[in-house]
Amino acid sequence: MTSPLFRPFESRSLSLANRLVMAPMTRSKSPDSIPGADVAAYYRRRAEGGVGLIITEGTTVDRPAASNDTNVPDFHSPASLEGWRRVVAEVHGAGGKIAPQLWHQGMMRKTGTGRNPEAPSDGPSGLAASGKPVGPPMSDADIADTIDAFGRAAGVAREIGFDAVEIHGAHGYLIDQFFWDGSNKRSDAWGGDFVQRTRFAADIVKAIRARVGADYPIIFRFSQWKQQDFTARLALTPDELARFLEPLTDAGTDIFHCSTRRFWEPEFEGSTLNLAGWTKKLTGRPTITVGSVGLKGADFVQTFRTREDSEIGDLGELEARLEKGEFDLVAVGRALLADPQWAAKVRAGRFAELAPFSASSLATLA
Repeated sequence: MTSPLFRPFESRSLSLANRLVMAPMTRSKSPDSIPGADVAAYYRRRAEGGVGLIITEGTTVDRPAASNDTNVPDFHSPASLEGWRRVVAEVHGAGGKIAPQLWHQGMMRKTGTGRNPEAPSDGPSGLAASGKPVGPPMSDADIADTIDAFGRAAGVAREIGFDAVEIHGAHGYLIDQFFWDGSNKRSDAWGGDFVQRTRFAADIVKAIRARVGADYPIIFRFSQWKQQDFTARLALTPDELARFLEPLTDAGTDIFHCSTRRFWEPEFEGSTLNLAGWTKKLTGRPTITVGSVGLKGADFVQTFRTREDSEIGDLGELEARLEKGEFDLVAVGRALLADPQWAAKVRAGRFAELAPFSASSLATLA
């Protein structure tokens, strides 16, 4: 029987040859924020290896303080957009599909860094990860401009040939900072309870939908955990998760990318469903699961903090969950960094040839 990982998938205008997604992974290999020919070749290799959909590393929208690193690509300057056009051409030339991940770091970006070091970092309440006030809260004008920046970027993504677009709303970055009560202390229309705090994200989805049209796929990535706090939770129960997701669904999200550190861990007591499983059950929308796929031992956070190597893991449980329809797509990160041919080898059953991921050799992985 064909593994469920290699069955086709469709959502709106997005038609994929299989269920495998390359997870977005920051690389800081785009000098002056421009993705070069080496970046295009990097993504082409994964498309040649048989990945159904590539989601790019985070690429920043047109706000002065969106990025802390001039080696992180942007998605608004003319030279960068020309570089992204080359990336699309290479991936399509290899038979792949690709979506950019649109990103704003918010208060995770330390003031004084990035292309515009003089610009104050954006955040709903001007709070650093520690909770310490370090700048002014975003004004209504700042918020409106940021929403428009996401919309403009998505419109350009469709124009230059990307197959879908992903919004980065996870891991303690700007959009997630509006979600989280630890960073959003506003008492106006952009604050409130955990449902009211979805307004900023929902308005971004609406702005993107207005730019890209009704048939273009919008993916929204979210997480419960934050880089500042692995135990953080936006929703403590399935009912709360349903209420949190409803505004994002109504705004026009097509696919939810549900970020967890280990895909096999249940999200709530009393059920084996993970975050992607619950999200699909509650919204009826397709979901992407992610978290240490194809590996065992240390998860990706531990890998980068401790420099531990990650051994190759079994895919049996993942395939069983996919077969049952708990989620629709599977994002693969470190395994694809280590081995661009990972998908082709898995499809052919060549598991003995898979390359383990070594954090110590990260700088040489291409």
